[in-house]
Amino acid sequence: MENKEQSLAKQLLKLPVIVAALGYLVDMYDLFLFSVVRVPSLKSLGVPDGLLLSEGVFLLNMQLAGLLIGGVFWGIMGDKKGRLSVLFGSIILYSLSNIANGFVQTLPQYAVLRLIAGVGLAGELGAGITLVAELLPQRLRGYGAIIVSTMGVLGGVLAYFVADLFQWRVSYFVGGGLGLLLLVLRINVFESGLFMKLKEKPVERGNILMLFNNFKRFSRYVLAIIVGIPIWFVVGVLITFSPEFGLAHGLTEPIVAGKAVMLTFFGQAFGNIGSGLLSQKLRSRKKAIAIFMLCSFAMILVYLLIPVKTNNLFYFLIFLLGIFNGYWALFIIMAAELFGTNIRSTVATSIPNFVRGAAIPLTASFAFLKPDFGVINGSIIIGTVSILIALVALIFLQETFHKDMNYEE
Repeated sequence: MENKEQSLAKQLLKLPVIVAALGYLVDMYDLFLFSVVRVPSLKSLGVPDGLLLSEGVFLLNMQLAGLLIGGVFWGIMGDKKGRLSVLFGSIILYSLSNIANGFVQTLPQYAVLRLIAGVGLAGELGAGITLVAELLPQRLRGYGAIIVSTMGVLGGVLAYFVADLFQWRVSYFVGGGLGLLLLVLRINVFESGLFMKLKEKPVERGNILMLFNNFKRFSRYVLAIIVGIPIWFVVGVLITFSPEFGLAHGLTEPIVAGKAVMLTFFGQAFGNIGSGLLSQKLRSRKKAIAIFMLCSFAMILVYLLIPVKTNNLFYFLIFLLGIFNGYWALFIIMAAELFGTNIRSTVATSIPNFVRGAAIPLTASFAFLKPDFGVINGSIIIGTVSILIALVALIFLQETFHKDMNYEE
């Protein structure tokens, strides 16, 4: 029994799994660092208080645009050139742009570098999960996803503490330095065996048009994106605008958005572990995701509707919301399992970034409904619709827990 456990641990702690996990940590560090340093960095660049929100939204949208561009670009590169090429290329681009972020002197410079950083960040998660899914045996894929995603969400927590301890420019230097250190580890990482075998076959690889010229593939792709949208409703609306929700509850002391982000991702670390273990126990991705999705909806209603008298209680609700929102890892591994090796990187990299991009219409819907329905009721409408369409999409997707990864489209 002990030898069996040691063997499992040895397989799970392979260098590619650890490197993919650390890569996602760096990815999440930067993805949420801007949310934490937005106000001090913009003030340092001379942006007046009245424009902090509008200019911050502009820079966030530039980063999201970079994620959408990079999600497609790195996904295709991962299927054409290999998973490792994406892990190296994306981290180099991310690291250099992050270091450059620490030197910006004007708003246009900041905007361009957030766009470039977004492109770099887009490749990490999809390529890492694809590599882990193809290297680990079927019974361990879920555990591998837990390791990668848990390390990732801890990157968001790290961003909060680094930004709290250091000046905002130093926080960007730390992120870039972490990325460059990661390159040293990646030198010894080996390519996916499934991809190496695929290269020897006369099979078309990384053709994104394959997702659109076949209705079944296209519907699979769209349904997978829809399943992930509720996760980013919580992050993009409920947590991003947590100060506004605190005011709606009548709290007199302001809610700190950076602290709310940190607590959400700290909760997601526990949620990713719990949802992953539940998936292994139930031997089903779909059942575990559905259970967490329903629990997340219940927690959304609690967050929005129960009377909150203290900031500490509000922060505790945010932490619980993060726990039940923690099925991101299962969602990504299922996306990778849904498609063949020749376009697996394309979908596993682009799907999470399209889900992240869904924050744009979600926040726009929130802004549209807010004047007529208010902060609370407007959010309930958006959250209910998001959860309902995601559950319907999940029903129509196939179960992937037992799926062999060695196949082509």
